[in-house]
Order: sequence, then structure tokens, then C-alpha cells
Amino acid sequence: MKIIRQKKDLYKLINRINPISFIPTMGGLHKGHEILIKKAKKKNKNALVSIFVNPKQFNSKNDFKTYPRNFNNDVKILKNLRVKYLYCPKYKDIFSFKTRNKIYLHSFSKRLCGKYRPGHFKGVLNVVNRFLELLKPKYLFLGKKDFQQLTLIKQHIKKNKINTTVVSCKTVRDQSSLPFSTRNFNLKKHDKILASKVFKFLKKEKAYIKSKKIKKINLSNVKKKILNIGVKKIDYIEVINLDNLNKAKKYSENFNIFSAFYVGKVRLIDNF
Repeated sequence: MKIIRQKKDLYKLINRINPISFIPTMGGLHKGHEILIKKAKKKNKNALVSIFVNPKQFNSKNDFKTYPRNFNNDVKILKNLRVKYLYCPKYKDIFSFKTRNKIYLHSFSKRLCGKYRPGHFKGVLNVVNRFLELLKPKYLFLGKKDFQQLTLIKQHIKKNKINTTVVSCKTVRDQSSLPFSTRNFNLKKHDKILASKVFKFLKKEKAYIKSKKIKKINLSNVKKKILNIGVKKIDYIEVINLDNLNKAKKYSENFNIFSAFYVGKVRLIDNF
């Protein structure tokens, strides 16, 4: 596997291997990343993974500092997956140049995580846009667990007419229903058990809404039950129509239940 750290080496590589399947990561690789990478390699043999912990998408210095990092393990995983190219840029390589595209923040950015993490999605779109301008990939691979992020990136690409196709991959879960996430590395064993109980409960709640044909969805009792499970802080539990991004009101809509809550000091998000 070739590890690229200098921008000049990146340019040489891009000229040689285009078209590219691009998988952006912040490291802390897990099974979810592995699925993305395998899918990218099937689509196009020239899969390029990036590892860059973007400071602009964190809401506090402490969150940035405590974000799980294990570069040696990441490299081991990538080599086992037979990834050919890994790009590990420095901050200045990403943020020192003037971009051509304007950051487009769809109104959906103000809801869910956007409401509780001001500036987060602007930071995400900023770095993703810069990677797209540098790499000019044919495909961009992203997970559905971060549905709001996925949607906003798609809208930004569409608005700026960027010639990159977004390929989304389903959320990967462990046997206890816990979605794989880099932040899970900061969870203790009892935290994982608690989070798993919440996710299983929300999955059952969606099935209940569908099976009982609930015509007016009300999640106030759902929040109470989650607090009773042992969660100390909930940012949101919302039902969103996946077709129009509005709040879903009845069982017949194409909806998911979106959640963000804290287990200990770790903030977890998911959608079913």
C-alpha cells in the first residue's frame, strides 16, 4: 500500500490512476469502513482512502482531542483489505488553497445534529468539498448511519454540479444492534450494553408504528422510556420522512426514527 503525505505526490498519483473511488475517513477504522472500502473496490479497483481528523467539524477542543486515533491499526486493516492508496494530508494541504465551489448548506442542516452542533456541517462540507476538488474522484463512498451528513453532501454536490457520484452503504451493526462507529472505542462495556438497549427499543418502536398503523406519531413517551433505560441526556428523537426530509406524521410515510443521545460522555447517533 502506498501512503501519500505530500500534495505533490498526490497530484502525480491522480494523473496516473484516475478514475478514483474515494473513501474519506477520520481514522479509527471499523467494520462499517471495511464495507465501504470493499464496495468501493468492487466499483473501481483504484480505491483511495483518506485519514484526516478534521478540526473544523468538532464543537470543542476536548472532543477533537479525545477522538479515537490508532494509525498503526488503521494501516493494518487497510493492508488486509488490499487497499492500494492511503492519503494522509496535513492541515495546510487541505485548507491552504482557495476553493472554486461555494459551500451549500441545505436547510436540513439546521435540524437534528445541526441544531445541537452549530458549525459542524459547515466544517464537514468544507473538508469534503476540498477533498473533491483535490482528488476529482468519480465515486464518493459514504455510510447511511450519518444520514443527515450524507444528504447534505449530496445536496452540495448537486448544487455545485460536481462530477462525482455518491454511493451510499447501509449501516453496519454488531450482534447487539449497536452501529459500528469510531466513537464506540470510547465506550465502556456497560455503556455499550445500555446503548444497545436503546437502539433495540427504537427499532421495535418503528415496527410498532408500522404494524399498528399509527396515524398520529407521538414520541414523548419514547423519550421517557429511553431515560428510564438509563440514558442521562437526549439531544433528539425525531421521525423524519426520507423522501421530503419533513417530520413524518403517520405510519404510511417512508420514515426513519433519528436519535442522538449521550452514554457517559460519548454522543451516539443512529437512524432506523
